[in-house]
Amino acid sequence: MTSAASDLARLADLLTGAEPLNWVITGDSITHGLVHTQGARSYAEHLHELIRGELGRTRDIVVNSAISGHRLPDILGDFERRVSSWRPAVVTLMIGTNDMSTLPGSPHVEPAAFTASLREFVARVRETGAIVVLQTPPSIDTVNAPGRERIAEFADAVRAAAAADDVILVDQNARFTELGAGGVPWGLMNDPFHPNAAGHAALALGLAAALGIRPAASRTLPLLEAQVAAARLG
Repeated sequence: MTSAASDLARLADLLTGAEPLNWVITGDSITHGLVHTQGARSYAEHLHELIRGELGRTRDIVVNSAISGHRLPDILGDFERRVSSWRPAVVTLMIGTNDMSTLPGSPHVEPAAFTASLREFVARVRETGAIVVLQTPPSIDTVNAPGRERIAEFADAVRAAAAADDVILVDQNARFTELGAGGVPWGLMNDPFHPNAAGHAALALGLAAALGIRPAASRTLPLLEAQVAAARLG
């Protein structure tokens, strides 16, 4: 039976094998990585460097199919283009920042319904044979982000989906809260809910650690760690 533990073991085997892998990284604007990184690399691009550069897996392909402003129904409705057409070995999803919106004109989504949609996504990815990874969205400055006040409920919804289907979970929300000493880590944010370059470094570190991507004598990981540490001092 597929589980987070079996997926991690399978990924470890795949990373030591010669067969090239396709990685699909999808989600909304946070994963899309435009504007708020101010020209720096997004977390998907850091993952690209770790995999194709430092692990030397040059025939692997890392695809970022995230689209700014999108919600989970957008991805489910365009699943072939966004996910399955790439014949992925690994699929990561970070979503929820727009799904939780209570702004006028936004569809109202209950956390339980969001969990159900996440479980549909997990089932569809697993049908392709790929390893699925869910990520909670990072912290939000809810005071200055009207309509995003349900972040805790939606982070819990991602955790619930991961627990229900025994999926690899990268709890970015918990890590950002830890880095913010219980609140929002201001040095890692470009606006109330989009991480800046240092924030993307933190996201990359969280994802790489969860997936066991630790290249020997890595140049990238210490640089990312230093970037996060420096940003927290600001």
